Amino acid sequence: MSTAAVAEVFGALEMSSIADRRAAAQALAIVRDGVITGEGPTAGGRIHFSRALDADDAAWCARILGASALASQPVSRDEAEALFAINEAARERSDDGRFDDLFAKAVVHHAASASGLPVPSRDVALSPDVSIDSWAPTKAVGVNVEVLEWIASQMRAKHVSNATIMTLLAAVVGAATLPLAQLPAVFDIGM
Repeated sequence: MSTAAVAEVFGALEMSSIADRRAAAQALAIVRDGVITGEGPTAGGRIHFSRALDADDAAWCARILGASALASQPVSRDEAEALFAINEAARERSDDGRFDDLFAKAVVHHAASASGLPVPSRDVALSPDVSIDSWAPTKAVGVNVEVLEWIASQMRAKHVSNATIMTLLAAVVGAATLPLAQLPAVFDIGM
């Protein structure tokens, strides 16, 4: 997609008209670019430092993922990969943990859905007021091995904080399945 077309998609975001998950992933890529450079449409005239993620960036991600056209669709792999890229790009955080919460919930939503497990709508699953424990899988039974391998490869390839890794793995594999201390060895993530 051309830069002009991506900018058009992003402009449409202002009007809450992201039509599909592909457009959402592209809009998330624009947020990532803004986090990296501190410039662009997500900076919107405010002071934004390079490689920093603030509350406004986290709010952009939440609005993109919460677009009304996507409400009944699970988080896509492209959207989840875009969130991994944002997480990696953001070396400094000043969002009070909102992005990490959204990031973990979105990746688990994708993983559970891609495994054929039931997931709630995005507005429930991604809400900051809803605990991931209330809807995420509690056992590894039924979780697609390919999806788990994809998550492990994303975590090996990108900088992901320990708390986020534990939240992701505990939710996807199921906290009742393995003690948290064993999770890094299972996924060989080198902690």
